Amino acid sequence: RSSVPASVAASCRAVMTTICDLPEDVLVELLSLLPARHLIGVCRLVCSQWRYVVDLTTLWKRKCQRQGFYSQSLDRSVSDWQTFYLLCDLKRNLIKNPSAEENFQHWKLDKNGGDKWKIEDLPGPQGTEMQDPKVHKYFVTSYGPCFKSQLITLQKEGYWNQLMDEKRPEIVVKDWYAARFDCGCLYQLTVRLLSEDYIVLEEFHPEPVVIEQWSDAMWREVSHTFRNYPAGVRYIWFQHGGQDTQFWAGWYGIRVTNSSITIGPLTL
Repeated sequence: RSSVPASVAASCRAVMTTICDLPEDVLVELLSLLPARHLIGVCRLVCSQWRYVVDLTTLWKRKCQRQGFYSQSLDRSVSDWQTFYLLCDLKRNLIKNPSAEENFQHWKLDKNGGDKWKIEDLPGPQGTEMQDPKVHKYFVTSYGPCFKSQLITLQKEGYWNQLMDEKRPEIVVKDWYAARFDCGCLYQLTVRLLSEDYIVLEEFHPEPVVIEQWSDAMWREVSHTFRNYPAGVRYIWFQHGGQDTQFWAGWYGIRVTNSSITIGPLTL
């Protein structure tokens, strides 16, 4: 029975004594399993080697592959895979209760004129179905001005100041509106990017939409993308609403639902 010489055994033990001795590709694979906040806030501070590995494009591209954010077509358009991953991971609708499933929770009723805001089930009287089958309700206005709003605090949603100021990710706003077939109405939308002191840095405020009586009552989408906005954005203020234009008692005004604000990565 042969035995391994002591000198050879010592050499083998010296080959790999810590995780830092792992080949770079293996270390990338292992670290890519960790949450991004741990990679940036903990692992990157361990040593110069780990900082180098955490900053590698291959690590963040691997994380994108793991979570389904990666496609080969992006290889030439993404300039910063770490930021791309972080923004994809954070991306979701920042408007809460967009389709009236929670009554008026999360909404501030800025104006509640006429017979006040109401919630109805799709398609509603003299209405049509939404294109999105997951939407089942809408908010409807009355004969007096009805406006409601939400204020989004970006830091609370995970978007830290440096990310917003240095990367300026795209901010995409969408809203859906419709009229009743038998009554004319008015629709308005205002979205503002606000500073820490609530100063308006940029605004999207299209002309009010006037829908005449006997319209097709179809649901229509309005959308806008904020790009290259000033540094210092800390809040997003979203307000929409309107009223009917024939002053009928009840709920004959504009209908709104499926609102969204998403923040996503820029591609070249």
